[in-house]
Amino acid sequence: MNLYLGIDFGTTGARSTIIDSQGTIHCETEYTFANAQQPELPSVWQNALWAVIEQIPPAIRNQVRAIAIDGTSSTVMLCNTDGIPVCEPILYNDARGAAVTERLRAIAPANHTVLSATSSLAKLLWLQDFREQTTPTFFLHQADWLAFLLHGKLGISDYHNALKLGFDVDTLCYPNWLVEGIAGAATPELPQVVAPGTPVGEVRDQVGDRFGFPRDCMVCAGTTDSIAAFLASGVTLPGEAVTSLGSTLAVKLLSHTRVDDSRYGIYSHKLGDLWLVGGASNTGGAVLRHFFTDVELDNYSTQIDPEEESLLDYYPLLKKGDRFPINDPNLPPRLEPRPTDSVEFLHGLLESIGRIEARGYQLLQELGATSLTKVYTAGGGAKNSVWSAIRKRYLKVPVVTPVHTAAAYGTALLAMRSVTD
Repeated sequence: MNLYLGIDFGTTGARSTIIDSQGTIHCETEYTFANAQQPELPSVWQNALWAVIEQIPPAIRNQVRAIAIDGTSSTVMLCNTDGIPVCEPILYNDARGAAVTERLRAIAPANHTVLSATSSLAKLLWLQDFREQTTPTFFLHQADWLAFLLHGKLGISDYHNALKLGFDVDTLCYPNWLVEGIAGAATPELPQVVAPGTPVGEVRDQVGDRFGFPRDCMVCAGTTDSIAAFLASGVTLPGEAVTSLGSTLAVKLLSHTRVDDSRYGIYSHKLGDLWLVGGASNTGGAVLRHFFTDVELDNYSTQIDPEEESLLDYYPLLKKGDRFPINDPNLPPRLEPRPTDSVEFLHGLLESIGRIEARGYQLLQELGATSLTKVYTAGGGAKNSVWSAIRKRYLKVPVVTPVHTAAAYGTALLAMRSVTD
């Protein structure tokens, strides 16, 4: 039997899913990250990668024909020519790129996707301006580096991860404004970019020997975690969308039309002949977990009437700054007034996140994306039926949970299609 392995790296941990050619799941594993400082993250990620693979039974590992990995979008790092990280990674929501805003605007076209303090390019410029660099380096995304650990070919990315670096998915190359704008003595080598799911190379001998993968097991170019969740949903019709309610809130709408507008943190990923239009907000589950345990969330949610509108108007963030639908690194959290009743407070948070989601989809359509017809929900928030009912009231379209919601499942599909299509 041929099996396909997808590995998802999210904010709090790594997960794997193995499927067969019919999409049936044969094994799932997970590993939660220890609380680590940023300089320690590469070793944490590497340990997590080996751990989720190690948990897969050997009889299943030796039937894996292809592997793909997704990572958090715009989580980046510098490595030396041996692939060893030379500084701490910069995470997806790190807005230190605000310090290079003037340089970024001088380089990039108006309203381009990269014009955000959290874009990969903003982080690259920050590394150039604020970190001394004397030896050759590669600039990689999280998923690029993790895949390198498996196939050993340094400096390969996919055009989903590379979009916010400035890669042009129309011409399939880095534009001149980017190449010329970053040129200098401290310029790291940019990754070669291929289509997500492109076969890159067979697993390294030492990886195959350690885990019992077949010699011809292929490692493929990956994608981002939110696109992987979209792929898992099985959405194929323009107008259908996926909201990923994990630590953060990400919306993806399948559209005939491409929409890019940095003023609102909106960008489009190429997906076959269509476009995946969307954005990601820093609001979401991490805010809820800051105030409530999982047990409290379940208990208090059952006491909320989803058809009754909360009068509390929050913008739930853990720290200042958002990316979409308001793209402002200095946007302050709004979590007051806080009622003494915890149920009322949770109701206000759920409604407020629902309003942000609805505003996001409304904005996509105002800017020319295909009209919204249905929303599938992925991530931990999909399990909260009260929240789904609240969101349906704001979205005014059906809100459903797909059969498969895990990003690792979507990445497994990517791996499968890479060697079967």
